[in-house]
Amino acid sequence: MVLLGSTGSIGVNALIVAKRFGIEVEVLACGKNIKLLNEQIKEHNPKVVVVANKEDVYKVNHSHVYSGEEAILQVIEDSTSKLVVNAFVGFLGLRPTLKAIECDKKVALANKESLVACGSFIDTSKIQPIDSEHFGLWYLLQNRPVSKMIITASGGAFRDWDIKRLATATLEDTQNHPNWSMGQKITIDSATMVNKMFELLEARWLFGEGEYDAIIETQSLIHAMIDFKDGSTTAHLANASMQLPIAYALDEKMDEAILPHVDLLKVGSLEFREINQERYPIWQIKEDLLKNPQRGVVINAANEAAIEMFIAKKIGFMDISKTIINAYENFSDALPLHVNDIFLIDKEVRKFVGINR
Repeated sequence: MVLLGSTGSIGVNALIVAKRFGIEVEVLACGKNIKLLNEQIKEHNPKVVVVANKEDVYKVNHSHVYSGEEAILQVIEDSTSKLVVNAFVGFLGLRPTLKAIECDKKVALANKESLVACGSFIDTSKIQPIDSEHFGLWYLLQNRPVSKMIITASGGAFRDWDIKRLATATLEDTQNHPNWSMGQKITIDSATMVNKMFELLEARWLFGEGEYDAIIETQSLIHAMIDFKDGSTTAHLANASMQLPIAYALDEKMDEAILPHVDLLKVGSLEFREINQERYPIWQIKEDLLKNPQRGVVINAANEAAIEMFIAKKIGFMDISKTIINAYENFSDALPLHVNDIFLIDKEVRKFVGINR
């Protein structure tokens, strides 16, 4: 397989699963964590390695090391692997997804931004989702009429905060996720609930038109639910680990235990909460966005630009959602007609956000 984002949590888990099933790792690509990359090279012996920055190439313990986006696209094209695991974070993951599909490869997709920004131009028959929520929906689907698909949210770092405190929340505060440790951006997205907005959009592209919603389940044991038209509801429960969806992406048969079962007697009870617009202002545009999913490119670009400004302390935490909503309203007619339009709109939105901060 080709693994993009090997040093992140999803990449690390993908390598654990690959080793378990004896899957050859042809390519490793990562950002700046060269120390961990060198450890992975030693254990998995890839043929090719790609890093983000040219100045890091000499630090990598491998004879075939390249750098930059063009190198990533080239190694995907040159690879013999039929599977690309895309665990890159952000818009930079889009071109590799498009290249992999162009090369008739299957994409185990954890890069939310690919479908959020460019869903209308992606052949989803080539996509195997490895976000736990979409995996859960896929796992539950049967040939029965569906009324609604529901994914769950943890609620993020501020789910229990007094709402009045949110305006003064710091970057460090956003990283205190109640359930697990993730990368910086996704943890911020969890706190704003933008990640769940993204996941609803992804579900819309993966499973087609229909009704989609999200609720908070505080223990992150239920990942998805489906309301069927007959009045019944099914839920996918599993201990929180990316290894299960990754395992199915690597081996569709999957006839052995990947995780221990959830012990409901030990769990005792589950708590569900509504996603409140006062705490999570981004939820104001949920319904409109799901009706106009092509506008995902706008919220993705605005979100990435806003997060950069938040990290640089140019705006406050609650300004992230305000910035996204402002851009969404300003670019109401930004409907891409071609894949190239995605990249043009992305640039325009980032420029708009920078000027109007």
